[in-house]
Amino acid sequence: MMRRRLILCDVFTSIALKGNGLAVVFDSDSLSSCQMQAFAGWINQAETGFLGSPTDRDADYKVRIFTPNRELSFAGHPTLGSCAAWLMSGGVPQNAGLVRQECGIGIIEIDVSGKVPAFVAPATKIGALPEDQLSDIIKKLGIDRTAVRASAQLDNGPVWQVLELTLAVDVLAVDAERVKGFNAAIGLIGAHPEGLDCQYEIRMLSSSAIRNEDPITGSLIAALGKWLDDAGRLLSPITIAQGTTLGRVGRAYICPDPDRAGRILIGGHTQIISDGTVEL
Repeated sequence: MMRRRLILCDVFTSIALKGNGLAVVFDSDSLSSCQMQAFAGWINQAETGFLGSPTDRDADYKVRIFTPNRELSFAGHPTLGSCAAWLMSGGVPQNAGLVRQECGIGIIEIDVSGKVPAFVAPATKIGALPEDQLSDIIKKLGIDRTAVRASAQLDNGPVWQVLELTLAVDVLAVDAERVKGFNAAIGLIGAHPEGLDCQYEIRMLSSSAIRNEDPITGSLIAALGKWLDDAGRLLSPITIAQGTTLGRVGRAYICPDPDRAGRILIGGHTQIISDGTVEL
C-alpha cells in the first residue's frame, strides 16, 4: 500500500457535474490488474484511469482504463480526462501542444494547442449491421422502423451497433429501460433542427451501464465521426449533445482535419472536481 494522487474530473462538459465522471490514479506501475479492478469497482465511476510509465518511448505516459466491471482497451472520456489530469499535475509533453497517450490500442494523440483539447479518433472498422441484429434492436427498443435512416456496426476497440434515426426527438424518445438483458452496446444518433448549437443528439444504451445508459461516450462519438466522414457527410466541424435524458449537458466536438483526409479530432472540455490522495 502507498499513498497515490487521485484526481476526480468531469469530462465532455463546460459545467461541473454535468458531464461524465472519471477517477484518475497516478503512479500506478506497482498496482496489479486485480488491484486496479477492485478500486475501479469501489469508486464506481463510469471509468477509472490508472496512469503509469509508458512502454513506448514515443508516449508521454500510459493509461489503463477500467469500468467497475472490466478493463477497456480504449475509451474517449478517460482519454481526455486523463490527459487533463496529467497536465494539471505538472506533466509536460515531449512535443509542445501534443500529448501522446499510450493505451490498450496503442498511442492516441491529443491536440492541446487550441481552446478545446481533442484526441485523434482511432482507426475504426465500419461494417453493415446484420439484418437480424438490426431487427432485434428495433423490436427490443420499440423503434418505428420508418424512423431508421441508416445503421452500421463500428469497431474502434469497443464494438458499437449504431442506428441513425431521422430526428433527435426520436433518439430522446427511446426508453433506456428496454435495453435490460440485451447483450449489445447500442449507439443512437439523430439530427437536431437547424439553428441550434448542436447538430446531433446521441445516446449509448447498454444493460451494463448504470441506468442502462452512459452519460457521454467519447469512443462512440469517435466511431460516429469516422462513420460520417467515410460516408462523405462530415464536411465541417459539428457539435454533438449527449446525456440529455440523464440531466447532463454533454458536448463533444467532431472536427475533420482540413489538411489530412480521414483524420478526425474529437474535442471536449474537462472540469477538475477534486485533487487529493488515496491509500492503494
